[in-house]
Amino acid sequence: MPLAAQLVPIRTVPVASGDQFLVLPSSNLGMAGVRFAVNDSLGDPWVNPAKGVFIEESSFLGSPTFYGISDNGGSGKTFPLAGLFRGADWFGGASLAMQQVDNSSGNRIFIDPFVQWIGPQRRLTDASSRNLYASGFLGRRLGTGPWSIGVAASTAHLDAVDGVDLLYAGADRIDQSGSVSDLRVGFYREGDRERLSIILVNNRISMTHDVTYVDFIWDDPIQRPIAQARIEINEDQTRTWGGQLSWDRDLEAPGWRVGAAATVNRKSHPKIPNYSIQNIPRDPGTTWAYEAGFGFGRTRGPTTFGIDVVLQPIWSETWQEADKDVTTSDGKLIKAGGRTIENEFFFTNVILRAGLAHQLKDIGLQGGLEVRSYDYTLEQTNHVENSFRDQDESWMEWTPTFGATLRFSDLELRYAGRLTTGTGQPGTVQAWRGEADTALRAGADFIVAPEAPLTLQDASVLTHQLTLRIPIR
Repeated sequence: MPLAAQLVPIRTVPVASGDQFLVLPSSNLGMAGVRFAVNDSLGDPWVNPAKGVFIEESSFLGSPTFYGISDNGGSGKTFPLAGLFRGADWFGGASLAMQQVDNSSGNRIFIDPFVQWIGPQRRLTDASSRNLYASGFLGRRLGTGPWSIGVAASTAHLDAVDGVDLLYAGADRIDQSGSVSDLRVGFYREGDRERLSIILVNNRISMTHDVTYVDFIWDDPIQRPIAQARIEINEDQTRTWGGQLSWDRDLEAPGWRVGAAATVNRKSHPKIPNYSIQNIPRDPGTTWAYEAGFGFGRTRGPTTFGIDVVLQPIWSETWQEADKDVTTSDGKLIKAGGRTIENEFFFTNVILRAGLAHQLKDIGLQGGLEVRSYDYTLEQTNHVENSFRDQDESWMEWTPTFGATLRFSDLELRYAGRLTTGTGQPGTVQAWRGEADTALRAGADFIVAPEAPLTLQDASVLTHQLTLRIPIR
C-alpha cells in the first residue's frame, strides 16, 4: 500500500497476512515497488500529498485487487474507486474502497455430537468480514516557486485483519473490530536537477479481538463431556509518529538518477494482544524504527529500470506489568504496576528491490523481484523467576512481480501481480515434548515475544491488481 511507505513494519513472526492493505493504485507495483529513483505516477500523490502537483490531468480510477493464501489460509477482495483532480494551483484526490476478507478455514474446532455444548449459539459459518477504507488529499503550489504543500487523511473501519487468527492457537473463533487512521503533511521541492520531499505522519491503530476458546470438562466418566465456551478480550493499539526526508538527483549520464531516503518512526504500544504464541498478557511497549534507503534508476527510450537497497534497524521494548503485588522466587516484592517480564528486541532487516519496465507503443511490460530479510534478537528477563534467555530468529520473503499496461486513446488499463513466499502459519517448538505447537490447530505490525523457537508451515500469497484509469477531458 503506498501509504505505508513511511511506516516501518515490525514483525517478529512470519505471518502470511496477505495484501489486505493494498487498496490504492501504484504504477510501479509490477516493478517490485521500486521508488527511490523511479517515479510512481499513480502512487506518489498518496504517499506525499505535495507531489500531487505533478498530476498531469484529472482522472477517475478503479483498481480491484484480489489475493489468496495457499492451504486454505484465507483470501480477500478489494474494490477501490479513486479520483485525481488538478487545477491551475490546487490539486487533490479521494478514494473509497470496500473489502471482503475470507477467513482461513484452519482455526475451527470440531465438537462431537456426543459432547454437550454449553455456551452461545454456535454459528454455521464465519466465512467472511467486511472492511471499509477512505482516503483523501489536498494541496497547492506555493506561488511561482519550486515548493508545493499538501495534507492527507485516511481512515479504515476493520472487521478483520488478515493473519491475526494465525496467532491464537486453539481458538474456535476470533471476532475483530476497530479502526486505522492516518494523517500526514507533505512538502515537495523540485529544482532543475534535484528534488526534495519531506513528510510528517501520525498513524493510529485501535483493534479489539474477542477470542472464543472451547474448554472440555469431563468430571464424571458416566456423564456426557461438556464443551464450554470461554471468551477472552484482547486489545491491539499502536500510536506512530513518523517523518521521512527523501532526495533524488539526475546524474550527468543521460537518463540516470540516484535517490536516497531516511525514515524514523516512534511507536508506542499501549496494548499488545495476548497471542497464544507468546502467553504474556497486558504487554505494552515502545519502538524506535529507522529506515535508510538508497536507489538508482535509468530511463532510456522506452525502457526504465530501478534498484532499491533498504536497511531497517529497529529497537523495541515490551514488558508485562503486575496487576497485583507479586513475590519473586528469591523473596523480593514487585508491587502492582511493576514490571515482571521485560523483552528487548533488536532488528536488522534488509530489503532489496529490482524492477524493469519496457514500453512497446501502446503496450507496456513490467517485471521485478523484492527480497525481504528479517533478523532479530530477543532478550527476555523474567523478574519473578529471576531468569534470562535470548533468542535469535530470521527468515526471508521472496516476492517476484509482473505487470502489463495497455493504453488507448481514452483510457489506460494496468495489471500487476505478485507472489510472496517465505511466510505461513507460525508456531513454537516445545522442547520438552520434542514437537511443534503450530499457531493453527485441528497479514499490520505483529510484535510478539515468542515463548520458544519459531516453526513455520509454509504458505504463499498470490495477489492480482487491475487498474483502470479514465482521463477527464
